[in-house]
Amino acid sequence: MGPDGGRAKPRGRPCDVRGCKEEGQYRAPVARDKLDTYLWFCLDHVREYNKAWNYCAGRSDDEIESMIREDMVGWRPTWPLGQLGGRHAQMRFDRLRDEFGLFDDDDAASAGKKNGKSRTGTGKKQSAVDEALDILDLAPPVTPEAVKAQYITLVKRHHPDANGGDKAAEERLKLINQAYETLKETLNA
Repeated sequence: MGPDGGRAKPRGRPCDVRGCKEEGQYRAPVARDKLDTYLWFCLDHVREYNKAWNYCAGRSDDEIESMIREDMVGWRPTWPLGQLGGRHAQMRFDRLRDEFGLFDDDDAASAGKKNGKSRTGTGKKQSAVDEALDILDLAPPVTPEAVKAQYITLVKRHHPDANGGDKAAEERLKLINQAYETLKETLNA
């Protein structure tokens, strides 16, 4: 207690509550739209202020939902998957090579290929040569030179050493080797 019988005067910044003689050690934002401007309170008054603080006061449910969604992406603009926003052109997925058939639109056709049936979904089993041509991504008629060139390209792309020992690449390489052997025997016969 001070000599005047009251509380001791604060040493630093005074509490911003009128009539409070305590030191304002704790800061709190003035308002939702002024988060970088502060009021300074003593411990008791900052507790009262925090109990009454509601950042979303006066906002509708839709505004709050929009604010939460924007906060989830760091307040950066977003757009639907598969589209590019602004000045950018839409990405062309049809130009990508799909060696494993991951992006086939027709699930039944890709399932049929795995079962040894043709891609057309007719249910007829492909011949070994047709299947080998599909694996090497070639269309008839083919020459031995074209088959060898495509084989070398695919081996370089799918070799496990070039893919960090990836098991999927190793399995794909086995199919490529079998397909090459099939076509080599057929073309040389």
